Amino acid sequence: MTTKTVIAEGSPLIESREQLIASFARGEKPRERWRIGTEHEKFVYSTTDHHAPSWGEPGGIRALLTELQQYGWQPVEEGGNLIALTGADGSVSLEPAGQFELSGAPLDNLHQTCAETGRHLDQVKAAGEKLGIGFLGLGMWPDKTREQLPIMPKGRYAIMLRHMPRVGSMGLDMMLRTCTIQVNLDYASEADMAKKFRVGLALQPLATALFANSPFTDGKPNGFLSYRSHIWSDTDPARTGMLPFVFEDGFGYERYADYMLDVPMYFVYRDGRYIDAAGLSFRDFLKGELSVLPGEKPTLDDWNDHLSTAFPEVRLKTFLEMRGADGGPWGRICALPAFWVGLLYDDAALDAAWDVVKDWSLAERQALRDAVPRMALDAPLPGGGRLADIAGTVLDIAHAGLAARARINGIGENETGFLDPLRDVVRSGKVPAQVLLDRYNGAWAGDLSRVYDEASF
Repeated sequence: MTTKTVIAEGSPLIESREQLIASFARGEKPRERWRIGTEHEKFVYSTTDHHAPSWGEPGGIRALLTELQQYGWQPVEEGGNLIALTGADGSVSLEPAGQFELSGAPLDNLHQTCAETGRHLDQVKAAGEKLGIGFLGLGMWPDKTREQLPIMPKGRYAIMLRHMPRVGSMGLDMMLRTCTIQVNLDYASEADMAKKFRVGLALQPLATALFANSPFTDGKPNGFLSYRSHIWSDTDPARTGMLPFVFEDGFGYERYADYMLDVPMYFVYRDGRYIDAAGLSFRDFLKGELSVLPGEKPTLDDWNDHLSTAFPEVRLKTFLEMRGADGGPWGRICALPAFWVGLLYDDAALDAAWDVVKDWSLAERQALRDAVPRMALDAPLPGGGRLADIAGTVLDIAHAGLAARARINGIGENETGFLDPLRDVVRSGKVPAQVLLDRYNGAWAGDLSRVYDEASF
């Protein structure tokens, strides 16, 4: 989730609805300035007893953030508490129960992305060895209840933790027990954004299936392959989902702004603190009628904060976020941006990807999304067959898109090799969760503690 690492001064007051719409247009960039921003989360655990360390305990999360500063990271505090770091490789931040996230810098190519990921993992592993903590690459805590998990000292999380049970049964699980990999990508124009948004939404279930990596809950199999994805089905319907309006004629910045105006607020940030506005209306805020700040109107910073509180499968800010993948090991961190860059950053690949999904109805897209958490690549495909039937084709499209980009590293390789972990999934017919379940039912003999040996970084 978004962490404030820079507090802007003098953000412009919102005087008109047009400013909200224009905020998306400011993200438009020519192709040569398109970048790749990769985010990945991992679970932190004690190597002595596998408990999730709290922020303040000796050798805990605060100590980890402090230890990383030797690599040039700069501290970010909230209320006197160290809660994030910033540096040349982006920012390091905390999810609500201490899940550790790198929000990478905007980079030109996947070789840079994977190098950035490698630097970060080398740093946290070195710090972890000193502190006695490890890092787990899964989409869901396999053996921790909500009650066993700590809460990080961040104001927005306190508000969300209070609000989530009012609107869904699994919002607290989303906050406390899940990890993801995401990629943020640019667009050239409103039309380009709309086409990428549509392809991203329609194919998000395929990404969820290929990265499905959360088959355990509370120490046993949960009946799903991506329980993390299932959790989103009852987190908060006002701010999640497949956004059917994206596929309507005329979709663009204005329609997404209208959607966000209908998403209930969480908070307003003022003078270094988060003011609880959970459930209130940004439309009222625009009129100066927000009950917690009577007479005050929002700034563009307030709007940008609000944009970060919606959690659909694809999210628009001044870039597009692909949000459907479970957390996983190093190779799949690099594979997720490769998948989406290959599909969305080359015109021929984007057209070919749209041809795959353009005839699916709203109901078929939703049915596919609903089936994937439990069935992954075996989910029924619109028109017949299984999702697995198009997986190889879509990877071929992504491969062609990456080849056409022709971003070459120092030894003459293009970016297509980063798709190899996904090729392995399609070739074997087993998503990562199915491999873990095979081990749980086989070599592990039901001993889930073995997952710490096999799924750690």
